[in-house]
Amino acid sequence: MPSMTTCRIGVIGLGQRIAHVLAAMQEVGWALDLRGHVDPAPVGEPILVAAGIPMGRAVPDLAGLLAEGPLDLLMLGAPNHLHAAHLTAALDTGLPVFAEKPLVRTLDETAALARRLAGPATPPVYVGLVMRSLPIVREVLRRIDAGELGQVVSIDATEHLPPEHGGYLARNWRRRREWGGSYLLDKVVHDFDIFGRIAGARPARVASFGGRRIFTPDRPAPPRTYEDGSPAYALRDAGWSGAPDAFASDMDVTDHQVALVEYANGVRLSFHANSHTALAERRWYVAGTEGTLIADLVRNRLMIRRALFRGKPERVEFGERTADAHNGADQAMARDLAAALAGQAAFPVTPFESLEAGITVMAIDQAMDEARLVDCAPLWAAYDAARAG
Repeated sequence: MPSMTTCRIGVIGLGQRIAHVLAAMQEVGWALDLRGHVDPAPVGEPILVAAGIPMGRAVPDLAGLLAEGPLDLLMLGAPNHLHAAHLTAALDTGLPVFAEKPLVRTLDETAALARRLAGPATPPVYVGLVMRSLPIVREVLRRIDAGELGQVVSIDATEHLPPEHGGYLARNWRRRREWGGSYLLDKVVHDFDIFGRIAGARPARVASFGGRRIFTPDRPAPPRTYEDGSPAYALRDAGWSGAPDAFASDMDVTDHQVALVEYANGVRLSFHANSHTALAERRWYVAGTEGTLIADLVRNRLMIRRALFRGKPERVEFGERTADAHNGADQAMARDLAAALAGQAAFPVTPFESLEAGITVMAIDQAMDEARLVDCAPLWAAYDAARAG
């Protein structure tokens, strides 16, 4: 990581996720000066306390935060339904901005932000699509770009969460579309960002099916303990507007969903997500004309072999496994952010790539909601028109 002087930071929305990012920044060598935060109930406080990071002054609004300056970076970590307003205000300051994903929650917000980002004098925007910084993901993209698979033909991908993680999402604010957007938008937009990058094209047609069959109030007497008697679904505090019971909450997002995507260049993707599994998995199977790879993002290992090769496949172990399956990605993203702010390297993902991943997921959710195949061409035409101003 490039050497850095003390970075003066203001935070809008001091939630659990942004607190973890700040802790990772400090862990890799940032000298943090958190000047202040705008949040009436900062649920990320215990995480900062554990990391020994002073929270700075609590202020009522952005104007109060700027008065605590000068600032080098604004960090946005509020729930998703507040992102558009916070981003608009932050961009008007001219300061560099780090914003958690997804950047926005709806197609209207996407168009408005695309117009704003395409305008003059837009400050840098760094998006917390943390998987772009993960070493195994960088290696996957390097291998594909180098032609080791030939032309990519098809992708099969999964994200299967353990019960504790799914139970947290069923209690956290992400359980409501009005706050989070959708399950896939909040949880899996990372993956669809990478899938579009692997395919090298935008989606042309999408289909999807999903719903709730796990975290439901009519599920008969779901077990609440593990085999050893320890409590289940109690992994962590549910955070802002949390619900006490994963099975009796007002959740209206899916707890499982499948999707099919056909990209404009003919690459096909199948995706399967489930938020309550006994065998956790986040796996990408990428098949090309000349080779195949499997990226196991939970166990942090890569397997690759040429199509016409009978020897053992190449296996690469990346280690650094963590309980949240980020496997060092937060720390890698913190290094990438430092390099970008120092002008020494481009950040690995652009805000426009983030918006395009969001549109992909919104199209998938539309296909599920309307029980039909969605033609994505009108969505891309509207987005391109907005981006063109």
